[in-house]
Amino acid sequence: MKDNHGRTIDYLRLAITDRCNLRCHYCMPASGLDWLKRDELLSYEEIEQLLPLFSSLGIRKLRFTGGEPFMRRDFDKLLTRVAKSNQFESITITTNGVLTAPYVPLLKELNIHSVNLSLDTLDEKRFAAITRRDVFPDVMRTLDALMAHGIRTKINAVIMEGVNEDDILPLAMLSKELPIDVRFIEEMPFNGRGDRHAVKWNRKGLIEALENVLGNLMPIGTEPNATSENYSIEGHQGTVGIIAAWSRTFCGTCNRIRLTPSGEMKTCLYGRNELNLGALLRSNASTNQIAEEIEQAVLRRKKDGIEAEAARTPLEESMATIGG
Repeated sequence: MKDNHGRTIDYLRLAITDRCNLRCHYCMPASGLDWLKRDELLSYEEIEQLLPLFSSLGIRKLRFTGGEPFMRRDFDKLLTRVAKSNQFESITITTNGVLTAPYVPLLKELNIHSVNLSLDTLDEKRFAAITRRDVFPDVMRTLDALMAHGIRTKINAVIMEGVNEDDILPLAMLSKELPIDVRFIEEMPFNGRGDRHAVKWNRKGLIEALENVLGNLMPIGTEPNATSENYSIEGHQGTVGIIAAWSRTFCGTCNRIRLTPSGEMKTCLYGRNELNLGALLRSNASTNQIAEEIEQAVLRRKKDGIEAEAARTPLEESMATIGG
């Protein structure tokens, strides 16, 4: 499946819930969000109806996200069924790690390709301030379990001016002792309020801060369509990377589409919802009709995130409702 710019679309990010057990201030207000009602969510049966269709359209990589995916009851059972169906070349998960540790042996058994662990600081007090929750030990238990089971792990850290700047180096140093990929993410305005912000810690600033202490970062080959620029550091087992999510330097090779918890399809993180697959399923649309609608939505894709944002109303969603 190709978009109107000739890009092959083979990666689906599927958010199975908008609920989260953290309240990170760069993602949502302290009071949380107006959570979707149960009947507004795609059911597991509907998800399992859609996934073979996406596979038939050329989706090869599937990522489960949220909200926090392990907050949804029986997610482990859905994951098991999907993994054993062998519809996708790789299945990955993004999690905050609070509830994940008990499921790590299952992830290993199912040969989950990798886990992205959201972790913005290694300081317990700062963690509580950022997330508004005192659960840092639970997240570290998940990290320890992932390492013990040899699961490829990527740390996702959003760096914010005046908040966790002091964590850039400690997080990067995780890659020295552990075979782990630490990726620093530019802060985005998906905080549920539509707030704009000045981005001090953009791609350039992050690279300069790392090189000032660690020396030259050595670029390494990245996977096609990767969102991160990855670097090795002499003497480190793992790597560091920069995800220019606000600068949007990777848009030209984007191969991703997103499905929100309610079944809305997005062809760009910064764009509007393009297609309500949940409504199509519940209207008893045929498989061929749904496939055609998906392909047509992909053919309306904007060139990049800048163009997609310009074509819509101000960004007011939380990342939890989009699929982080």
